[in-house]
Amino acid sequence: MNRQIKTKHGMIDLTKKTAVMGILNVTPDSFSDGGHFNHAEQAVKRALEMEAAGADIIDIGGESTRPGHTPVSESEEIDRVVPVIEKIREVVSIPLSIDTFKSKTAKAALDAGVDMINDVWGAKYDPAIARVAAEYNVPICLMHNGRNEPYQNLMEDIQTELKESIQIASDQGVSQDQIILDPGIGFCKTKQENLDVLRQLDQLQVLGHPLLLGTSRKSVIGHYLDLPVDERDEATAATTSFGITKGVDIVRVHDVLINARVAQMTDLLVRKGD
Repeated sequence: MNRQIKTKHGMIDLTKKTAVMGILNVTPDSFSDGGHFNHAEQAVKRALEMEAAGADIIDIGGESTRPGHTPVSESEEIDRVVPVIEKIREVVSIPLSIDTFKSKTAKAALDAGVDMINDVWGAKYDPAIARVAAEYNVPICLMHNGRNEPYQNLMEDIQTELKESIQIASDQGVSQDQIILDPGIGFCKTKQENLDVLRQLDQLQVLGHPLLLGTSRKSVIGHYLDLPVDERDEATAATTSFGITKGVDIVRVHDVLINARVAQMTDLLVRKGD
């Protein structure tokens, strides 16, 4: 398995540490921070804060993917993210990611300065997004999503569906060492299934690609702890630590500082620290 992700703005060396991906939503309706950073100046300030707090990557999104979100067109999404990316790229040195499932948005974001693609539909909504990743030779994260029928065997089914995403990416020319996988916590899974996936994350290592875990402030935490969105960071950090023990390589979070510290200590205890 390749654990060194190459980007235009540096190597993400997953052999040495768990990478922390900070979430920056420039949308008015994100479930956690909607409207807080949808102006370029506020977004730049937040990006600088995350870099200083220990983020290894900043993931910029222009369309909420929460349940019941309002879809936006490619042109609107591009108008939201490109000016922000351009300004952040001027002041931030770490790699940037674009959180989109649309190929035209991905291309515009790459032209504006991002280094990788994060696709919540695993290249199944718009397979051309994988071709864009191949043309620009950038990493792409493929998330598990979109099932409408009950699982026969939860982890085997997720593996099978992630393999389909890997095949789409490969067919479009993406090299195997540029693929990252995300089990899709909170997407097309019941609360119990989300817990079951977390408990069995290590089973996804057989797919041979780095794993990204995105649990930050999600409803599975709110459901079991009965907490509002803005009080879920400590529980998110618990899933960060547990995920690392199960082989997770990248954690996607809102509160970078607490999760960077938790990741650093867990790495030291478990597998990567010196």
